[in-house]
Amino acid sequence: MRVLGVDPGLTRCGLGAVEGRPGSPLTLVRAGVVRTPAGDDIGARLVALEAGVERWLEEIRPDVVAVERLFAQVNIRTVMGVAQASGVIIACAARRGLPVALHTPSEVKAAITGYGNADKRQIGAMVTRLLRLDAPPRPADAADALALAICHVWRGGAGGAPPPPAATAPGGLGPPAGGAPGPSPGPGAGAVTGRTPSSRRAVE
Repeated sequence: MRVLGVDPGLTRCGLGAVEGRPGSPLTLVRAGVVRTPAGDDIGARLVALEAGVERWLEEIRPDVVAVERLFAQVNIRTVMGVAQASGVIIACAARRGLPVALHTPSEVKAAITGYGNADKRQIGAMVTRLLRLDAPPRPADAADALALAICHVWRGGAGGAPPPPAATAPGGLGPPAGGAPGPSPGPGAGAVTGRTPSSRRAVE
C-alpha cells in the first residue's frame, strides 16, 4: 500500500509518501512541500496549491491519501486557510477516485511516538528513526506529512485496526513493539527521496 500523507496549509503544504503494510518495514517514497506566496490573492494560491498537489498525485500514484483532520484553533484566519487547503486536497484525490482518510493530530502523535501530546521535534525524531534517515525531513511540515502516512499504514488502511503500542526509546519515544519499520527511500523534487539503501537523502 502506498500512502500519501498531507499536512494541509496555504503557505506550506506538507506532503510525504511511504509504502508498506502493517507489521512490515516501510519505504520512504518522497517528502516535501508545496508553497504559495502569502501575498498572492487567495484564488491564485488555491489554484497553485491544486497544481502542486496534482503533480504529486501524478508522480507518486498513491493508493490512498491521508489528510490531517482540521481541529479547532483560536486563530480563525489560520483555520480558514487550513480548511481551504484541505478542501483542495480532498477534491484532487476524489477527482482521481482515490480514497481519503482523515486523522487527528493527537491520533498521529500517539501512533508515531506513543504520546498524544508529542511536539514537532519528537515527531521529526521518530519519523527519522523509523525511515532511517540521516536527519529529520525539513521543513517540519514534510515530517508531519510522513507521520500521517505512517500512521495510516499502521492502522491497516481506512477503518483499520489501531497501531501497535510504542516501545520505550530514549526520551520516552519509540517504535511499535515488534520492531520499527525499517525502510529504504524513494523519488521526487522538493523532497527527501531515494530508492536505494544509501543513508543520504535530498531535501526538496
